[in-house]
Amino acid sequence: MTIKELVERARIYFDMMPDKGDEETIVRQISSEVSFRGANLWVLICAILIASLGLNINSTAVIIGAMLISPLMGPIIGMGLALGTYDLALLGRAAKNFGIATLISILTATIYFALSPFSVVQSELLARTSPTLYDVLIAFCGGAAGVIALCTGGKGNVIPGVAIATALMPPLCTAGFGLATGNLHFFFGAFYLFFINTIFIALATWCGVRLLHFQQHQHLLPERSRMARRIVPAIIVVILIPAALTTVRTVRESVFDRNVSRFIKGELTQTGTQIIQSHLDKETMKLSVVAVGRPIDENLTAEARRRMEHYSLGKYDLSIIQGEQTDSLMQLQGEINRIASSREAEHQRLLELSAEANSLTRQLDSYTRYERLSVALRGELKALFPQVTSLSLSRTAEATVRDTTSVQPYVVALVHTAADDPLLPEDADRLRQWLRARTDADSLVVVAVHEENGN
Repeated sequence: MTIKELVERARIYFDMMPDKGDEETIVRQISSEVSFRGANLWVLICAILIASLGLNINSTAVIIGAMLISPLMGPIIGMGLALGTYDLALLGRAAKNFGIATLISILTATIYFALSPFSVVQSELLARTSPTLYDVLIAFCGGAAGVIALCTGGKGNVIPGVAIATALMPPLCTAGFGLATGNLHFFFGAFYLFFINTIFIALATWCGVRLLHFQQHQHLLPERSRMARRIVPAIIVVILIPAALTTVRTVRESVFDRNVSRFIKGELTQTGTQIIQSHLDKETMKLSVVAVGRPIDENLTAEARRRMEHYSLGKYDLSIIQGEQTDSLMQLQGEINRIASSREAEHQRLLELSAEANSLTRQLDSYTRYERLSVALRGELKALFPQVTSLSLSRTAEATVRDTTSVQPYVVALVHTAADDPLLPEDADRLRQWLRARTDADSLVVVAVHEENGN
């Protein structure tokens, strides 16, 4: 069997045209899912809130549920279809609705995170702030699977799977979190991931539409047809430029990270030594490696530095922290943690002691207050009641024998009067009212003592 025959047989297996559905029905269905208004818009808002809750509580299951009910795929696939069929009207409508949906999604997430009492950055949030090459591949493959399923009638579990895999909702929610908390790094990183997913889903849809030979849109005027043939390729080029730059950047980062891993594994790994951490600082051009166990000797370190050029790391300086240095660092970190814990305990104890001291001060003040007040009232007492020779004020409490749960506090005023000038009943009543007003006591007992008989 020749190579040509093998290719022809393989083409029979991979040919999608026999499975292609009714083109008019497919276009009508995709076009109907482009618009965002009414119930469709409320479903989007609910999906955003569910995804935000999932990110807030770090629940993968809740996030997956939000992605399943999200209608965001509609306008993205619509833009890909419009590009593939030169339908400017559908492209404009899909782009407009996509912009509205994106804006409403970010605003909804921003409002939620601004009102949410939980502001801890969970792992699900962090995972949506730094796009990688894998995100690009997932978006493109997911978009390709989605358009094939839509165009061949083989939806099944494909569309829900594409919605989960491409993950359009979580990046938008993370962007809202970045705006709500003022973290622009989160906002731009998450929105960049959403932008990548959108571009590659639309590109995959465009490729699928071209491979399935969809008919170009029939315009009423030849001028519009010529304009579409010029505008659509320009739009595709504009889309491809950031997509290509993104792909190149993510590929370079992935290759660079792989080179670092290969360098550490191939040049610094030895029996009895474990690399517990590595950090690459691109500002200082320094690769720091923390190792425990058997020390890496100078010869191996020098050889590793010499071979860094083979891993495209020649511009970086190698720093190895190991042995006693590592133990010292761990010991220092442990000491810092102990001091921090001790200071926290001391701070808490100081707060408790301060509260106790304040309570005792208030109690002491309540007991000495009337002693000071009795001295301060001497001048007024002499002018108002000349027959009174001395005044004693004290705070006491009465506990009844029958009711063991009741303790009644009150103020006792012990008044001594002159032997030749006792208090008359009306004077005693006026003295009681004056003392109640001056002591501001709820309960006051006045005991008058006549110096002549001591009663």
